[in-house]
Amino acid sequence: MDSYIVSARKYRPSTFRSIVGQKALTQTLKNAIDSQKLAHAYLFCGPRGVGKTTCARIFAKTINCLHPTENGEACNECESCVAFNEQRSYNILELDAASNNSVDDIRQLTEQVRVAPQIGKYKVFIIDEVHMLSSQAFNAFLKTLEEPPHHAIFILATTEKNKILPTILSRCQIYDFQRITIADTIEHLQYVASQEGIEAEVEGLNIIAQKADGGMRDALSIFDQVVSSTRGHITYASVIENLNVLDYEYYFKLTDSFLRQSVPEALLIFDKILRNGFEAQYFVSGLSTHFRNLLVCKDPSTLSLLEVGPSVAQRYGQQAAQCSNDFLYKAIDISNGCDLSYRTSNNKRLLVELMLIKLCQLLAPAQVAPSVTSPLQKVSPATSSNQPSAPSQPTAVQQMPQQNKVQQPISSAAVLQSQAVQPPRATVSGTSQLSQPPKAPMPRMVPPSISIKKPQVTTETQIKKETGTVTEMNNPFTVEDLQRAWVRFTQTIPTETVLVNTMISCKPQMQSALHFEVVVDNQAQVKLVQEKGVYILPFLKQELQNTHISMSVRESARAEKQKAFSQREKLNMMVQKNPYIRQFADKFGLELT
Repeated sequence: MDSYIVSARKYRPSTFRSIVGQKALTQTLKNAIDSQKLAHAYLFCGPRGVGKTTCARIFAKTINCLHPTENGEACNECESCVAFNEQRSYNILELDAASNNSVDDIRQLTEQVRVAPQIGKYKVFIIDEVHMLSSQAFNAFLKTLEEPPHHAIFILATTEKNKILPTILSRCQIYDFQRITIADTIEHLQYVASQEGIEAEVEGLNIIAQKADGGMRDALSIFDQVVSSTRGHITYASVIENLNVLDYEYYFKLTDSFLRQSVPEALLIFDKILRNGFEAQYFVSGLSTHFRNLLVCKDPSTLSLLEVGPSVAQRYGQQAAQCSNDFLYKAIDISNGCDLSYRTSNNKRLLVELMLIKLCQLLAPAQVAPSVTSPLQKVSPATSSNQPSAPSQPTAVQQMPQQNKVQQPISSAAVLQSQAVQPPRATVSGTSQLSQPPKAPMPRMVPPSISIKKPQVTTETQIKKETGTVTEMNNPFTVEDLQRAWVRFTQTIPTETVLVNTMISCKPQMQSALHFEVVVDNQAQVKLVQEKGVYILPFLKQELQNTHISMSVRESARAEKQKAFSQREKLNMMVQKNPYIRQFADKFGLELT
């Protein structure tokens, strides 16, 4: 039985052409070999699993090839290439700096540099994970790296370029390896699957490529894991089950519930996700990515940014057609805000559920206040609405100057102001709508054929907007009524956590019949409540039906910070209590230090 070799080793590239995702970099190295303009030191840096060490080996093999091909590749037939392929070449030496990072290891390396190559032109030293060298080892390596023999070439590889000394960086040609794209990863996995006789769905390979995060070695390792669990038949469902990945289906269903404004459905889907063992923050991040993908599908020019399989891309296109740009902009903003606030939240589940509720309400019709006109417009004839707008009989307002025998005409603004003082006393089941008696009662002059509609609650607000006057309300209330209205205001601002907590912990207390005081713990809370008072006080006036309420805020006496006294001030306070302390200090010549 043949020994099993993992795909990351079995399909490791052996030529520049087989390196995945680094086309520009490999072409630069081939051009340097063709023109025979080789540097004495190279630094390959980039994320893990993108081909740094592999490219270094191929480069070392190619520059020592005795008969390179026309396209700049090694022939794999000469003595040098055969020795390299059989791993017995003395021209290429690899050093793992993670375990050989002392000064003695570098000294042994510099001694080997003096020995000329047996076959070929160059002796190549590949130092992997070079950032693990100690500072003393780096210093011992500086001189050799700056002026090596003409036959010596150093190739340093690292994942953390920032940890390498600037003196080392200045002596090397630096090549930055980029992450391998999802498309390139999928293409290479398809090649490996075809060589191994494995059936693989593109959507499943796409999930593997996303999970690898730009590393081909990670992608091949995950590929082997999935192959073992599926026995050679890779499907989308088997991949997400094996890797415990959140299915796209959840996000599509959630977006449908947002479009239907179904809060219960969205909350139930989120509960199912949690019961399946997924982290809530991972879900929020994935939801933001889902909205981003929907936005990408809205414009054909950005479709190339959508890194998913064909069938999933088709579903994205169908759902994107149902979403407006405004909806997606707001949804991305809400989900991203939840992601930023997740770590600092004490109740993380409630934070995510609040986000889902907001998303369900994005398409809800705007809560417009009922259109309330002045009491003059509420008076309408009892006849059919199809009659012309010109009144055939005088209205109550038009009859008022005649019946009161006032010679000068009354303007509409004056009538509105009089109505602000004396609202219409429409009755329902024989009871008055206003608890307070009018200040200046006027005779009712509504003809029998005129009907007065019930005034809306916001009539006072509308009159204030149109006439500049405020309807005065003076309903009595208790401190319990005040505190209940105070708590109701906090329910209108659930997102302002600091203000809500302050208002709940610091309840108002009555100082007089119409004045209350709020005692808070510190000056920051004093400033916050005072700033928000322009919203709090009007709300309380409307809730308590009293326009004469006033509010004050002060810091609690027990919360005042004690002053930090200097040494001199402490001494003066002690002298005031005991004058002998001063005499004692003067007698012995004592001074403060």
